[in-house]
Parts: sequence; C-alpha cells; structure tokens
Amino acid sequence: MSKGRVLLAYSGGLDTSCILVWLIEQGYDVLAYMADVGQEEDFEEAKEKALKIGAKKVFVEDLRRTYVNELIFPAIQANAIYENVYLLGTSLARPVIARRQIEIAAQENCQFVSHGCTGKGNDQVRFELAYYALKPDIKVISPWRIPEFYTRFPGRQSLLDYAAQKNVPVVQTKSKPWSTDENLFHISYEAGILEDPNVTPPKDMWKLTVDPEEAPDTPERITITFKHGIPTKVVNHNDNTTITDSLDLFIHLNMAARRNGIGRIDIVENRFIGIKSRGCYETPGGTILRAAHVDLEGLVLDRQVRALRDQFVTPQFSQILYNGQYFSPEREFLSASLISSQKSVNGEVKLKLYKGNVIVEGRKSDTEKLYDMEESSMDVQGGFSPVDSEGFIKIQSIRLKKWGASEKLFESQSKHSLIPLDMQTTDNSYLVPVIFLK
Repeated sequence: MSKGRVLLAYSGGLDTSCILVWLIEQGYDVLAYMADVGQEEDFEEAKEKALKIGAKKVFVEDLRRTYVNELIFPAIQANAIYENVYLLGTSLARPVIARRQIEIAAQENCQFVSHGCTGKGNDQVRFELAYYALKPDIKVISPWRIPEFYTRFPGRQSLLDYAAQKNVPVVQTKSKPWSTDENLFHISYEAGILEDPNVTPPKDMWKLTVDPEEAPDTPERITITFKHGIPTKVVNHNDNTTITDSLDLFIHLNMAARRNGIGRIDIVENRFIGIKSRGCYETPGGTILRAAHVDLEGLVLDRQVRALRDQFVTPQFSQILYNGQYFSPEREFLSASLISSQKSVNGEVKLKLYKGNVIVEGRKSDTEKLYDMEESSMDVQGGFSPVDSEGFIKIQSIRLKKWGASEKLFESQSKHSLIPLDMQTTDNSYLVPVIFLK
C-alpha cells in the first residue's frame, strides 16, 4: 500500500536523487518538480534521470520571467539588502519555486511535498513557511531532519554508496570542496573549505564573473531607464544595443557585469536559525541595478519618503525575504508601501562598468523636478534667499544651546575631546587622533 503521493523539489543532483529513491523505498509514490529559475542545468537530462530512478511524473517549469518581474524587480525597488552587503539571491528565488510546487501538488492530488534542504540552513525555513502559508493542510517531508535518514547517510560517501547500490546515475567528476546554489540573480558558495572564514576562495571557484584583475581594460558604458523604480530599458553604448523586455534586459545586464568582474562578495552572515555562516556570492546584474536605482532616487525621491523607506521598508522587506516570510501579511503591507514610494522614481542613469566597479557618470529625469539647478547653485540665488538660513539655524540651535549650558561643555579639558575617557592613556595622550572643539 502506498503511503501517499509526494511532490519532491528535485535538482537532479546527488542529494535529491538519493532522496527520490529513498522516498520510494519508504513506500511513497514520488513525483519530481524542477524549477528553471535561470540556473545552468540540462533539464531534459535531469528529467530523464528522475524517470529512470522511479519518479511517476516529472514537471519542469520555466519560472524565469515570473522570477524577474515578481521578485527581482521589487527587490531592486526596495534596494533590498541583508546585513548591508548580501543582495538576497538565494532567498529571492524561493517564493516562486515554492508557490509553483504547491500548485502542482494540489493539481496532482499530492498529500505531501518534500525538499533536499539541510537541517542547519535557511532554505528549509523558507520553503516550509511558504508551503504552509499557501496550503495549510500540506504535509512536509524533510529527510535531512529525519534521524533515520541522516544517521544512515552521515556524509557524501554514504550517499554515493547508496546511489551505486540503487543504480542512481552519478556524474563522475572531481568534487569541488564547497556547495553551490544558482539562479538567474546569483550563485552562492558555502561549506567545505569555505567553512574556515580565513581561507581565501581559490580563483577557479568563481563561476559567473571574470576576475576583476583580468576584466577588459576598456570600460563598458550603459544607460538604464527606470519607470516607478522598475528598469524598463537598457542601452549598451559599446555595442549599440537596446533592450526593453524584462527578462532579456536582466540577462543582458548579467552578461555585461560578468565580463567586467562585477558582483563578487565574501561575507560571514547570521542565518535566521542563529548560526553564523561564511558565504561567497556572485550577483552580477543585480549589483548594477541596485547601484543605478539608489543613485536615481537621490535625484527624484522626496527626502522624507526616502528616509522612511530606508529606515523601515528596506530593512524589514529584506529581513522578511531572508527569513522566508514572503507569504505573510507584513510583506503585503510593505509591498504596498514600496509601490507608493516608487511613483516618482522615473529617469535614467549613465553607468561605467570597469574592472569590478559600477561607476555612476550621470543621471536625469524628465518628469520629476525636485532637483533645481538654480536653487542649489553657488552662482545664482535661484529664488532662495541666504538670509532665510539665519532664522533656520537659530531655531535649530535653541535646544542645543540649552543642552550645552546644562552640560557645561567647556569647564573641563576632558570634555573638550571627542575621544571617550576610556580610550585615553594614562600619560594624557590618546590612542587615536583627537579633535578639539574650538
């Protein structure tokens, strides 16, 4: 008797191939689901492999356009970033993958869904929170959290032995000492030799981008046009190409960034479950778009709107993405706020791509007029009277005068310094240069 039907998120690799066979061994009817989110994969070969080792059906879904329009571009609107450095490439893809998996599971009358995520990582949280939000009655099988599974397969060699025993085809290539996850937005590298945070990644690890030192000596210049914070056109001035389709536009930016060595980072981050993790990432096109979008907002976005978005929407939206809470009421609330904040983000940005750098060379907007050249000019008054600044300063100084008087700032030498007392040495010198109030 079958225990039921399970739809497995399948990659075609060693882990999920072994999980597929193991689930069949446990008595489940297994269907396999592969999401094309831009990873470099032979999907037809992987489909044939899944069928060969026992999958009842295999579904391959091209989600690239959905991924770009529904996740990548809103993340650009939000300037989404985790811990001020990571552009969220892995977590961004999970909502579209999980949503389609649940849709197919419902369509195929599957009582269960499964995945190959480890029990220490973020992805198990991202997938399962999405599953439960989208279909509260779904049952999830997470093999790497089942003692019977992870004690039977404590390491890669035991998985390889199992694959050989069960006639699971394994590509016989030299294993690289790290693991990867790839989609259209980025690729991540972690585990293996990278678990030592002081080990420099070998040059041959990086897959997407050329080493910045080996990038072309001639800069590549492009112009990106935005409407409501969404990129709508890219003009490449080096080869005179113009791209307007959203998916093609992003692919073009990816390729431009890759050949110019743009988008590499190497960080230690805090996982949602509480473990610190070292990861290396390549986010080529996303790095370009974020730099351009941030710059354009300086020209067209109201100061207070930008401050509120930066203080609240960007960090909270980023945290929600990272923690796998995309399908939540708070994300819907933030998305509505984000759309409102981007109404005026219209214009274009000129960029130079050169040896790992994204350099802004100019920006303009034909519709938003917050920037007034005459008003900000040092050569003409432009309707702004310098005399008005005197009253502004007086009003701003009221509370500071009272605070300064109450603190008696000039009564002791120690308070003149901007260096705290605990950073001063016993001989009255300082550990760092001192700035005195005049």
